[in-house]
Amino acid sequence: MESGHNRLTGSTSEEVPQVREDSPMRAYVGMDVHSKSSVFVIQNERGEEVGRGEVPTSAEGLGSLRERFGLQGSTAVALESGTMAFFAARELSRLGFEAVVVDAREVRMKAHRPRQKSDTRDALELCEGLRRDLYRAIVHVPSEGIEHLRNTLSRRRHFVRLGTAEINAAKKMLRSTGLYELSRQHLGTRRAWERLLKALTSHPQVRCFVELHHRAYQSAMEQKAVCEKSLEQQQALYREDVERLRTVPGVGEIVALTAIAVFSDATRFPSAKHAASYAGLVPQTYQSGETNRQGHITRTGSPELRAMLVQAVHTARRSSSPLHPFLRDLSVRLGTRRAVIAVAHRLCRVLYAMLRDKTSFDASKLKAQEPRTTVQAARIYRLTPQAAKSR
Repeated sequence: MESGHNRLTGSTSEEVPQVREDSPMRAYVGMDVHSKSSVFVIQNERGEEVGRGEVPTSAEGLGSLRERFGLQGSTAVALESGTMAFFAARELSRLGFEAVVVDAREVRMKAHRPRQKSDTRDALELCEGLRRDLYRAIVHVPSEGIEHLRNTLSRRRHFVRLGTAEINAAKKMLRSTGLYELSRQHLGTRRAWERLLKALTSHPQVRCFVELHHRAYQSAMEQKAVCEKSLEQQQALYREDVERLRTVPGVGEIVALTAIAVFSDATRFPSAKHAASYAGLVPQTYQSGETNRQGHITRTGSPELRAMLVQAVHTARRSSSPLHPFLRDLSVRLGTRRAVIAVAHRLCRVLYAMLRDKTSFDASKLKAQEPRTTVQAARIYRLTPQAAKSR
């Protein structure tokens, strides 16, 4: 084995006889990707090492692999999920490689020597696992459009949280100075902030601090508006799906776009049950022998999708909502809190099925049952709007 220096990338690697296009032997590549450089290991079908080394994490660096080792266009390259995984996977796909992104937890769990970690060993583990077909948790690589949509929604959520944090900080300041009545005001609008600042004229020190929070809140809302304007432009690419999902009670534009961004390609799930599991809305299960226990939901996947689905379910407390009978029925049997999660689970499956089958919402498929006991009737009473008004 000889050590060579590549003039194109400036990297050093150890090479053995190359794999040519006319060779019947298939090659497998394991790559440990980092921000500046990536370590790779290449094996053939018999497990013989073809080459190893390091290349820059760039289009030119990744493209040099084919020239240096004569790899075929359909060569599979295993990557570990991480910050740079999607970028590297897209660049490799453009070069004609078959990029396979594996969940980092499964890679670590199936590592031969997990306590002896190094970049080269990680690349070797990925190469071995790919060649032996050991990995099951393959991460979906979204398209550039879906990735852009995810990033925009993420930035919008960030600025919404910043605005909420400034409101909470201002209210905490008011409570700490004895201005409890003023802290109860709603500060979600410009006029509300102006009324509050006017009421603090006789408290100049408190007014000074509240003005700081007001400026930060205004800045966050301005950036949120920029993100929403970008979402309006991106929505044109998914207009039909958005309009279809918005027919579901409680589902608005942001919820619909979040579902589209999370599911990406709905056909990649074998069933609606797998889609709900991907969203983390299925219960934890422990079954062994005669023991069969179920716990809280797994909470894997996108927390924002789960939160928005729960918010959408709360609109089903209205008797006019098509989901109200379904929520009422589950509340009878499970209690209100568990029923909300169960309806969110069902709503997740409904949204997935609508994206997969390109169909409209059909409320007739949600069947409800009448209560059988006094306790069940009392639970229904707590869900009715008339009960809330009478309190």
